[in-house]
Amino acid sequence: MLKGWPMFLGVFISSISQVMLKISAGKKYSSKLREYLNPLVIGGYAIFFAATLMTVLAYRYIPLSMGAIIEATGYIYITLWGVSIFKEKINKGKIIALALIIAGIIIYSV
Repeated sequence: MLKGWPMFLGVFISSISQVMLKISAGKKYSSKLREYLNPLVIGGYAIFFAATLMTVLAYRYIPLSMGAIIEATGYIYITLWGVSIFKEKINKGKIIALALIIAGIIIYSV
């Protein structure tokens, strides 16, 4: 069984919380209080907290060096969410950056 699964799950749900916070940031609110105390922001930070707990749990079973590799996969998730949810365009620079991240993950993990 993969002992680092909490880390992978934490990185994945952390990217979801970032999407929630970005959606919230794009909305207009009637007051500063509503801007920070709304379901998307509270839920996003609650998910960040859960992701942090999963990371702490994962470091009980995986080496610290492996954690950095798993955390780097978050850039891939964020790019996929950006393209699918926010209809962001992927340019040549983003493709090169993602290729370097993936190559680094592969090289370091071998």
